[in-house]
Amino acid sequence: MHPTHPHLPEGMRTGDERMDSTHDGFMDLMQTLRDTPPTERLPAYDALVRHTEAHFAQEEQWMAELGLPPQNCHAGQHANVLETLHEVGKRARQGDLGLIERMLDALDEWFALHVVAMDSALADALRAHAAAQSEAARARSSVLSTLP
Repeated sequence: MHPTHPHLPEGMRTGDERMDSTHDGFMDLMQTLRDTPPTERLPAYDALVRHTEAHFAQEEQWMAELGLPPQNCHAGQHANVLETLHEVGKRARQGDLGLIERMLDALDEWFALHVVAMDSALADALRAHAAAQSEAARARSSVLSTLP
């Protein structure tokens, strides 16, 4: 296990500290939910949903800063997952607590693929964008230093 991200397996690290920290928190909340007795899971489930909403909003903010259109595949996956999380919460409150366990199983499978396919690409784009910004700042500084 990674000392900074104990819940995040090696193959699911993106190299972006902010993203990896959020992902580690997500996996920690999923484990907390699994460790909670089924009849007591709603508060832990709600915590996972709140975390996921904030997690996805942050990633979508980064995508907007990179100039990606709001209607993209990555954001579409987020919307689908949130819609499902909200529906599962609604049904669990109506007594179908078994849906939470099935949702956890589905999230495990989806999240591993999502991180590798979508979040890793976002992390790469964020690094490239930061490098380009840094290079542009160096170039501006260089030009300005030659002016009288």
